[in-house]
Amino acid sequence: MPTPATPPSAARRALRKLGADIREARKRRRLSMELLAERAFTSRKTLQRVEAGDPMVSVGIYASVLHALGLLDGLAMTADPGTDELGRRLAADALPKRIRTGDGG
Repeated sequence: MPTPATPPSAARRALRKLGADIREARKRRRLSMELLAERAFTSRKTLQRVEAGDPMVSVGIYASVLHALGLLDGLAMTADPGTDELGRRLAADALPKRIRTGDGG
């Protein structure tokens, strides 16, 4: 079983994709690693780890980098209840199946 220091392979793949997407966004904006790191209040070395999808980098650093790129809204919507189809189905299943009226009918 994975430990907190070793996330499941699906989580590692997702972080590698996020890191690659961050790198692509930085390049499209023509920002150097030094400049983006400065804007994200981190070091160039940590930014390199973010772009590699390192799971040991804190989510706060990922958020700071996304903010510096103008992409923080996407992170904020990641677990939004409005887009959580499974959660909505489970909540709907937990609702009472019948509603009784007070008329004794």
